[in-house]
Formats: sequence, C-alpha cells, structure tokens
Amino acid sequence: MNDQPHSRPRNSDGKGGGKPYRRPKKDPVRILAFEALRAVDERDAYANLVLPPLLRKAREGGNFDGRDAALATELVYGTLRRQGTYDAIIAACIDRPLREVDPPVLDVLALGAHQLLGTRIPSHAAVSASVELARVVLGDGRARFVNAVLRKIAANDLDGWLEKVAPPYDEDAEDHLAIVHSHPRWVVSALWDALGGGRAGIEDLLEADNERPEVTLVARPGRSTTDELTDALGEDNALPGRWSPYAVRMAEGGEPGALDAVKDGRAGVQDEGSQLVAIALANAPIEGRDERWLDGCAGPGGKAALLAALAAERGAALLASEKQPHRARLVERALAGNPGPYQVIAADGTRPPWREGSFDRVLMDVPCSGLGALRRRPEARWRRRPEDLEGFAPLQRGLLREALSAVRVGGVVGYATCSPHLAETRIVVEDVLKGRGGAPVEAEWIDVRPLMTGVAGLGEGPDVQLWPHLHGTDAMYLALLRRTA
Repeated sequence: MNDQPHSRPRNSDGKGGGKPYRRPKKDPVRILAFEALRAVDERDAYANLVLPPLLRKAREGGNFDGRDAALATELVYGTLRRQGTYDAIIAACIDRPLREVDPPVLDVLALGAHQLLGTRIPSHAAVSASVELARVVLGDGRARFVNAVLRKIAANDLDGWLEKVAPPYDEDAEDHLAIVHSHPRWVVSALWDALGGGRAGIEDLLEADNERPEVTLVARPGRSTTDELTDALGEDNALPGRWSPYAVRMAEGGEPGALDAVKDGRAGVQDEGSQLVAIALANAPIEGRDERWLDGCAGPGGKAALLAALAAERGAALLASEKQPHRARLVERALAGNPGPYQVIAADGTRPPWREGSFDRVLMDVPCSGLGALRRRPEARWRRRPEDLEGFAPLQRGLLREALSAVRVGGVVGYATCSPHLAETRIVVEDVLKGRGGAPVEAEWIDVRPLMTGVAGLGEGPDVQLWPHLHGTDAMYLALLRRTA
C-alpha cells in the first residue's frame, strides 16, 4: 500500500476517482501520546521520565491546557497498563501474527483500543481520532488498516472481548488472570506465590496494579511539616497519609514540584511504603551508640533524604553511597540543605571503601526487578523476563553481605527491595544468613511489624511485605537484621 498522500487533489465532481484529498487533522494530544509510546518501545524509556518533558514542551508551545495534559497522560498510562489485554484483542481482529505488525502501527491500534474500551470517549470519536492520528504518523495506506481493525474492536465492549479472548478461569487460571488483568503470565504466577491465598487476593492485587497511584508527599522532619504541605495544597487537595506521620496525599493530583517546600528540598515526592522502610530502620532498637548511619544504595535519594533528616534529629550523621555517579548527583540534590552532617559518595556497595563495623544502622535498598512498582512503571511488566531475576540474585546477596559486614555488632541492617518476588526478598535474606554462596553471617531477625505502627495486614513476620491492594503503597519488602557476632 502507498502510505504517501496523493500528489494532487482529486476532483470533487467524480473525475479522477472521487473526493478531493483532505489533509489529516493533527491532534496534539494523541500525537504526544504516540510519541511517548514510541520512546518507551524504541529506547526502553520509562513513561514517567519521558512524559513530563513532552508535556512541558507542549504547554510552552501554547494551545495545550491542563485537560489536554490529563488526557495525554491517561492515554499513555492506560495503554501501557492494558497492553497485554489490548494485544490479545487486536490479535483476534487481524489475519496475521501480532509480531508481524509494525510496532508503530500497534501503538496506534493500542491507543485506539484504549479509547474504545478503557475510556468514556464515544466509539465514533475514538475511531475517527485514531484514524486521523494514523494518517499523520503512518500514512493513508496503513490508516485504512487501522480503521478496519478498530471498527472490529468497537463491535464489543471490554467485558465482551474478555469473554472471547481469555480462557475460562477454571481451565487455566493464570492465563485467564494474565489476559483479564494485563500482566505477563510469569508475573501473575510470581505474585500469586508471594501473596498466597485464593483468587480474590490475587485479583485485587492485579487490579490495584492497573490503578493510577496517588501522588504522596513527604515532609522531611526538622525541615517541613505536614501542616505546611496541607496549607500549600489546600484542604480540597490534601489528605493525611495512611500510615506515615510525614506523609500527605494529593487527592486531586497537580504538580508537586510547584510547592515551595518541594522546590526547596524540605519536602519531596515519596511513596508511603518507601517512607515506612526508612522510618522502621530509624526506629529499630539497637545496643550502644547511634551515631553513624549508611544508605548503601542511595540513588535517587528519597529514602536517603528522609534518613538524613531523621538522623539529624538525633545528632547522627548519614553516609549516602551510590554506585552510579549521575545517580549520586541526584542524591546530593535530594540531601542539599539537610541540617545535620551527611556525606554523599559514588562507590560500589559490593566493594565498599568503608571499614567493617563502621556503622550503627545500614540500609540496603537493592536493585531489583521493580515488580512492586508496576502502578508507577507499567511498562516494566512487559520489559522484564524471568531470567532477569538470575542476574539480580548475586548482586542482591553480595550487597546484603557487605551491609552486614559494614554494621557493628549490635547494630541493625535493613534489607529492602521494591519487589514482592520471593526470589528477591526472603530467599535472599535466608541464603545470606545460612551462608549459601559465602560464609554464614551471625545475625538475628528483628520483627518489623511493631515498627510500622498502625499498619494492618503485615503477615506473620518477622519481615514485612507491603501491598498496593492492602496498604495503598508500592509492594515494598523490608527485613531487619541485628548483627550478633
């Protein structure tokens, strides 16, 4: 098919084959959403990093208001979250394998499918807008293909399509859940193993992964207060944190970076699960002095900033270490202005420059699959593979071993990760303590649950797994260990 426009307009009286050629209408909202999806696919970029500069540029160009930005954001994140479901539906509407469709065409089709099945946009408007987008970014030939496929999709609502493309739950539970809730099958299996229980719990979790998370702020103690943030947001847009005494939730959204406290670094954007990890480590009982704290994987700096503020209140000093220099600079920015002593260095936590037993409290928030933050980074579910866990495992164990070496006898180590996958959480801790892959470590578990005051549904302990559907947080994991010898 020829994707290029005709070189000259046709006659309106029927001579030359029909109506005059009409140039496609350029819709800045949908073009921006398409550009964001292409960046995610082509460059392995993350939407939460790609979208803000695109939106900022569009606003600066004029004729792009808050409603446009909200729609563009919904189109991007909604399409990414439901990609697995929409791929199954699109596959049912075409006569070739999905892998043979060009990725840009798939992006336009998925955007159209989301408008048809996941928004309140009328069907005719969703099809029309998607075809116009296809004409702009793909050409007229492939726009006709988009039109034909979307008209087939428009014949059913989402529930109707799920009945057609998802196997019955009783025949294949994991595949059913994978298609209905748009997660790779292996992720469904891993989350189900970590969560335990029956169908209701896993469905609640998968549904929570597909919901837009609230923006949560942290008032860094000694530098800002929740009252200040509440006053700045206004009563209609400020909700108290569910669990953290330093949290304020933004009920109506908005731009947190516009707040003075955030601009000054006295407050920040931080999920409550992340806040709870830092608070629990800071409040864990230790024996003896409490003067030197370490954040061994500090980038990009959210937990480090909260730890530094908590340490300053007690006269303790924080060393924040981050392997990647550009991420270490982000940590420096997050800690700038902290009232107490701190230092930021670029260092590899598996080959650290500090001496054994140098610290009283150590946090190791290790690199991981990120399966606990799928609400914020929905594209990660399609990017990760089961074999990725094998690559993380040696690093996670090595970092925990070095953390337990860095803390003095009687001090406390927090092993944290934004993943609920058992291979990245409790299994790592048990392996290190038992000496699998290295010498056994003399340390004992500390029960985390009493240190997360008021938080329900924390399981049997002593470690803690937070969940989006139970706690409204990312799926953060925390184990606390006291070095005994």
